[in-house]
Amino acid sequence: MDWDEVIDRFDAGIDAAMLWVGIHGSGAFTLLRSALEGGYGGVLWLFDLLPFWALAVLVGLVGWRMIGPGFGALAAAGLALCWALGLWPETLETMSLVLSATTMAVLIGGATGILAGLSPRFGRTIDPVLDLLQTLPPYIYLLPSIAFLGYGPATAILATFIVAIPPTVKLTALGITRTPTEFLELGAASNASGAQIFTKIRLPFALRSIMTGVNQSLMMAFGMVVIAGIVGSGGLGEIIYGAVRTLDMARSFDAAIAIVVLTIVLDRLSQTASRKETR
Repeated sequence: MDWDEVIDRFDAGIDAAMLWVGIHGSGAFTLLRSALEGGYGGVLWLFDLLPFWALAVLVGLVGWRMIGPGFGALAAAGLALCWALGLWPETLETMSLVLSATTMAVLIGGATGILAGLSPRFGRTIDPVLDLLQTLPPYIYLLPSIAFLGYGPATAILATFIVAIPPTVKLTALGITRTPTEFLELGAASNASGAQIFTKIRLPFALRSIMTGVNQSLMMAFGMVVIAGIVGSGGLGEIIYGAVRTLDMARSFDAAIAIVVLTIVLDRLSQTASRKETR
């Protein structure tokens, strides 16, 4: 058996496995698609309740309160610019996609990171998996997502979730493992329970690392949402993908400006929230 035949058999095995999973797991994938699109639709519905100017003012006030009047004014002006460019619906869709995927990554990744921090063996087991997820090209995650979920927001959210989860897991585990030993010994000497040691000692010391992981997941999600535009996810990513296919440079530039505005606003707010929570 030559090497080409080995490769052909391997590829055939992958195709057969994908087909088997798609057939036997169709019910589960339908339920997953409904759940992902339902959560995304709920977030988008909340944003749609407010007119553009109200949401811009609200974000500006939050930025004013958390960072300062200068950033608050710039944040509100940036969102108003997204509306002036005619991209307000797509801006809300992108924000909803990012927040939906990041929330999933933080919840699942945070719990996984805590387990990895408390159990070194489990941490060593998942480290290669996380490294693999971070190393593979993001486009790879779109292919199985399309095969199992079809085109649409659900596929984009799942692929974005996969890209965004490693930073949360790794940085949460890092924060949990770096709790000073003397504080753990003090807690044990005080007859504190395991839950008390975790909530009152480990978690406060790990908070800065956890919040950094949230910020990094958010940034990874923004990068993937743009790529996911090729699967019909809607939002600014689909605008950019359509502009690339038609060589519409002006439209792609407008969408890129809106992406930059959203990224900067959410990045600065999450960083500031991290510092405040740590203090």
